[in-house]
Amino acid sequence: MSLDTVLSRIDSDLDAATERLLDLLRIPSVSTDPAYKEDCDKAADWLVSELQALGISAEKRPTPGHPMVVGHVDGDGPHLLFYGHYDVQPVDPLELWDTPPFEPAIEDTPKGKVIRGRGSSDDKGQLMTFVEACRAWIAVHGKLPCKITFFFEGEEESGSPSLVPFMEENAKELGADIALICDTGLFESSVPAITTQLRGLLGEDFTITGPSRDLHSGMYGGIAMNPIRVLTKILAGLHDETGAITLPGFYDDVPELADEIRAQWQGLNFDHESFLGDVGLKSPAGEQDRTPLEMIWSRPTCDVNGIWGGYTGDGFKTVLPSEASAKVSFRLVGQQDPDKIRKAFRSYLEDNLPEGFTVEYRTDKGAPASQMSIDDPAFEKARKALSDEWPRPAAYVGCGGSIPIAGYFKEILGMDSMLIGFGRDDDQIHSPNEKYDLESFHKGTRSWARILDELSKG
Repeated sequence: MSLDTVLSRIDSDLDAATERLLDLLRIPSVSTDPAYKEDCDKAADWLVSELQALGISAEKRPTPGHPMVVGHVDGDGPHLLFYGHYDVQPVDPLELWDTPPFEPAIEDTPKGKVIRGRGSSDDKGQLMTFVEACRAWIAVHGKLPCKITFFFEGEEESGSPSLVPFMEENAKELGADIALICDTGLFESSVPAITTQLRGLLGEDFTITGPSRDLHSGMYGGIAMNPIRVLTKILAGLHDETGAITLPGFYDDVPELADEIRAQWQGLNFDHESFLGDVGLKSPAGEQDRTPLEMIWSRPTCDVNGIWGGYTGDGFKTVLPSEASAKVSFRLVGQQDPDKIRKAFRSYLEDNLPEGFTVEYRTDKGAPASQMSIDDPAFEKARKALSDEWPRPAAYVGCGGSIPIAGYFKEILGMDSMLIGFGRDDDQIHSPNEKYDLESFHKGTRSWARILDELSKG
């Protein structure tokens, strides 16, 4: 029996696999709303039942919030950990849905058949691609090709408050050679991708205070320093005329992109003009000596996410405000240390405050970037498997955002992650009318079967 037999089994079982996914999608496992607590429990029970039906030792594990699902299969070869999450985003605004969000269905669209419903793409459909690949493998071979740990979370959409404590308490049980995460997508909806770089995140929320109270501009204008003027000057100075960030030492721990990865990214033929044009923009605003994909995936950023102060209601209130506030975030890459960047930013801010001005900070802990070592042969094996399934060859890509679970696997369990997903840009995750292409579900399942085959080889 060969891989082809497993793939044929996936093809013949597609209708039944799709019905199983629809069953899971009918469970309204909204983790952020206490009203859906029993539904989150029900979704966890559903997954435990499905894994157990495949002969996998699985159980629902309690946490202070929603439960984890953990399953184990012994075997030879590498030990893989597969992670996904069964909770979903709230559905509001409900009136913008064309169909009820928890009454999923298959729809015909001009681009092909889609699975419509909340959680279809993020992340139940993605999670089930792996489960269905395992189902087909067991049906054909009677067992899985290697040792696998299944780890499903129920709080990803609500900040994962129970995740780190659970991982720390169960680190020995959850340890594996490598983690597989299916919560990403195809590049430009067509190129299979393995995400190997994730930017970290640091946020600063602060208020600058000058005069002891709001001042009448007719009496104090000209002689009194305006906190908004101070704030905007500070913020404007964070970038130079080339788009580079000016904080001392900011780029010290930023690595250069490997030639192999740069060549792959260039081969993707990313159309940045169309990318920006879709949101009404034209020219890239980042470091001018970098390519657009480098700016998005492998270079750090500094952005003002909010700014306020003074009177903002209708009409005018001619005052000099006592204070001005802003929220500034940094996307971090490589070995950039959030604490080091925070210290540099605060030093810059405080060094530019006029005499008598003060600053107050309201800030959470930052998270460093995650960068996977593609020197591990598993990465190239997975890339080959994806290339064999899809029309276009797979590529190693970066991610402009942050996916904390990959960092936790590295920090707590000491293992790298392969982020492989089959979502498309128009899946409308977190929005009304979320969908997952039936092709993504089908070929995603086939992809995991191919990856399991490749990774289990000596």
